Amino acid sequence: MNNTVQRKIKITADSTCDMSPEICEKYGIEIIPLHVVYDSESYDDGVNIFPHDILERYKTKKQLPKTSAVSLGEYLKVFGKYTKEGFSVIHISLGSSISSSHQNSVTAASEFDNVYAVDSQNLSCGQGLVVLKACDLISTTELSAAEIAEELKGYALSVCASFVLDSLEFLRAGGRCSTLAMLGANLLNIKPCIEVNTSDGASMTLGRKYRGKYDKVVYEYIREKLSQYSEFDVSRLIIVSSDIPQEIVDEAYRIVSDLCVFKDIMICNAGCTITSHCGSGAFGIFFASM
Repeated sequence: MNNTVQRKIKITADSTCDMSPEICEKYGIEIIPLHVVYDSESYDDGVNIFPHDILERYKTKKQLPKTSAVSLGEYLKVFGKYTKEGFSVIHISLGSSISSSHQNSVTAASEFDNVYAVDSQNLSCGQGLVVLKACDLISTTELSAAEIAEELKGYALSVCASFVLDSLEFLRAGGRCSTLAMLGANLLNIKPCIEVNTSDGASMTLGRKYRGKYDKVVYEYIREKLSQYSEFDVSRLIIVSSDIPQEIVDEAYRIVSDLCVFKDIMICNAGCTITSHCGSGAFGIFFASM
């Protein structure tokens, strides 16, 4: 009997962690979906809407959705289900600067004696790294749920998360950059790097502006990011992308394998939240520094 069963700790996470169904099944992770909203139509992320639906709707109708947080009631329902079954629950949320989901999970957790809400300080597979770290701690330590939650708060600060964009079209359409900025980026062939700040709930800032063909930019970005750190948590690195050619992903995997000593290099697809804001052509690497 493994530790997960003995201690009955359940890991839950917002759908923004971009963990695949296969990963969630392997580790027993319960995903709680955010909502993707088109005017009066509301969908559940990863349940009845997927990234390709968002890209296709924008292509054919030029419509972009908004995303909305998991509600207090939705968290109460999931947490209540598992606590009634005798589980302690550790919930890892989307970064608190991005969404009210985290605060809703904190409020819901306060209704139970054995539910712990953790701010991932991140998004996408940066959040996913915190989720997988929780699974590691369950399987390799005897820490209680409360102790694991405290460990995760420190670990979240060490996650390095960033991504490069092939186009600013979705950011412009969503009102996050001007048409002039997009046209300037296109004219100069600029591919911006977006950096996630893990010290304040995952606010995002503009990093280096790369120039050139997208595949070359991706490879330069990988080498530069990994060269900025002398020590890594070698447990895993996650490559995440949104609708980019498979040959670029394959070459990115090879470069990471050649440069570093990560025990596990995972490849994941960006989910609905990243796709809604960035569109196709987003690429990132996510890892933890020491």
